[in-house]
Amino acid sequence: MEESNTLLLGIGNTLLSDEGAGIHALNLFQSYHPDLPNLTYIDGGTLSFTLAAYIEDCDNLIVFDAAELKAPAGTVRAMVGREMDEFLGAARRSPHEVGLLDLFDIARLTESLPVKRALIGIQPQHIGWGMSPTEAVDSALPGAVNKAEELLVRWNQLPAQSVVTHPKLTVYPLSVACIAGGAQ
Repeated sequence: MEESNTLLLGIGNTLLSDEGAGIHALNLFQSYHPDLPNLTYIDGGTLSFTLAAYIEDCDNLIVFDAAELKAPAGTVRAMVGREMDEFLGAARRSPHEVGLLDLFDIARLTESLPVKRALIGIQPQHIGWGMSPTEAVDSALPGAVNKAEELLVRWNQLPAQSVVTHPKLTVYPLSVACIAGGAQ
């Protein structure tokens, strides 16, 4: 495995049902892989500029977040590299888009934006008061974890034999657009 540092960042507010999808996905990933070397897990909440230092210090970045994918609730999509940048730069699609874009701008200014970066977006069903995600989003969390595992295997940060077989999960490979448009 490569000796590079990977930041897994979950963003969202767990008091607003599906808006906390990123935090729930991060927690699930960490429960499967609690002791992986060179991985840092951060609950980024609803973002703040204090996260800039963590982004600047990592070689690889995976962000879990609720995202407007214009798809059925619970759809999971991994956007890698430029595809992530384009998604965030388009019309507002993530509740945390502005904060994430600001953090990326800081990293660009300091020439420390990770080349290997990805957003794993989960289509919310309901964003409103609630302590847990809807059934559709809860069922999608293992798929989000699987997307992150696939990226970490590809980025030589996770041995293929460490990938968890998630119960009742149909695994779809990363899209060709995702692979062609992103960092390898």
